[in-house]
Amino acid sequence: MENKLKNNTVLDLLFRAANSNPSKTYCKSPNHEFTYQQFTTACIKLSNEIAKKKINNERIGIFLPNSILFLISYFAILMSGNRPALLNYLLPDIALTKLIDNLEPSLLISDRAPLKSEGIIVKIEDYLELEASSIDEKDFRCESSEVGAILFSGGTTGIPKQINHSHKCIISMVDRMEWGWPTNPNEKWLVVAPFTHIYGFLTGVTNPLLKSGTVFIPDAFDPNLIVEKLNSEEITVFGGGPPAIYQALLSVEKFEKSQIPHLRVCPGGGAPFPVAVHKMWKEKTGISIYEGYGMTEIAPISVNTVERGTKLGSAGKAVPDTLIEIVDIETGRKVLNSGEIGEIRVKGPHMMMAYEGNIKETKTTIRDGFIYTGDIGVLDNKGFLSITDRKKDVIFVKGFNVFPREIEELLMSHSNISSVCVVGKQDDRSGETPVAFITLKDNIDISIIKRYCEDTMLPYKVPSEFIVLENLPLTPAKKVDRVALKDRLV
Repeated sequence: MENKLKNNTVLDLLFRAANSNPSKTYCKSPNHEFTYQQFTTACIKLSNEIAKKKINNERIGIFLPNSILFLISYFAILMSGNRPALLNYLLPDIALTKLIDNLEPSLLISDRAPLKSEGIIVKIEDYLELEASSIDEKDFRCESSEVGAILFSGGTTGIPKQINHSHKCIISMVDRMEWGWPTNPNEKWLVVAPFTHIYGFLTGVTNPLLKSGTVFIPDAFDPNLIVEKLNSEEITVFGGGPPAIYQALLSVEKFEKSQIPHLRVCPGGGAPFPVAVHKMWKEKTGISIYEGYGMTEIAPISVNTVERGTKLGSAGKAVPDTLIEIVDIETGRKVLNSGEIGEIRVKGPHMMMAYEGNIKETKTTIRDGFIYTGDIGVLDNKGFLSITDRKKDVIFVKGFNVFPREIEELLMSHSNISSVCVVGKQDDRSGETPVAFITLKDNIDISIIKRYCEDTMLPYKVPSEFIVLENLPLTPAKKVDRVALKDRLV
């Protein structure tokens, strides 16, 4: 896939946008606003402060919430010749300490006192009154092979796995995001996913720069506030992400197209979308959610697009120069035919090369040149990929493989269910049994829900319990927290 705009590094993205549109607003929060020129000036100031530490090509952690300060810190670290490590701001101190011990950053940039690491405490007030200056790109060069971002994926030991993505890899991701969700010059973006998550990083940090866009960063995720800002900020691209985000907006009273008159691009990903959510969003807004699939190790992998076609319930077709195969769950060696369910493995130019310092996990994940995703799915004869479940979420009932998503899709088709998550519970007789956590639009007798399942699915797939909650718990990435729900069953 040819890079038509000739961006070789993430800094090239910023410099190109800043030089083309210096007085245009780049990033905005409820209380502050920076033009591209003001923003680059702020980055240079922090970069100079980092340079005083006499470090080069070292890991520097960013421990900040989604904010203008996060963006300044990220690009300042690159300008200083160092490697930004994106640390989840919602990590509790104990987990953060473990991660820092493993990462061993030379510096930590945060808005509060650092833990076990030398740090720089940043405040937005320090960058508000700077005199905007022009930027000489030659002073801040980096190579495409250098690390452009350090992100983290879940680990079996409890310590997140470190992934060093090069500038070249990130630009390949940016190009494929743009291929999947094409944008126009001067788009206005609103992103709620954490910038430390691969989806939030691409939709909030890198891709808006591609065509000199403006990023609005809300202080928090409040559905009513988000709907108001989609209107008042004239947002055209909503980086919604997983289905829970879209479901939350659908719950806003009298939510309809008139409240989001400028919105035109709605990417979806992070978790499989129930068909019912697609239909409700289209019915309410007149806009389609274009669902895609990706992971920290390689993103995006597939996307539904206007040009290549869409299929509800699928994650679309493979992005350019990317191979998707379905292999048997047991060995991962037999490539299955279209229509057969198995583990998804992928490879492409934007895939990670290794987990830093973790040979064992790398060998488990990367085999024969493919990334084994740990996701279960199926390819149809037209190349559309459907994600069935996570390999680890498959429920084994009396020797049968039960896929939670199948049950969730059916439950979501019930007119009185607003959200659902199905998890497995240990059972002495059947090994495991499905349990459904649901939220309801109106109170009804659960026996009606159970009868609905009994009338429409095989007996061993019918949940043994239906637990009604006011809201389903979410992870920091706004996905339904299956672990938290499973813990309720212990």
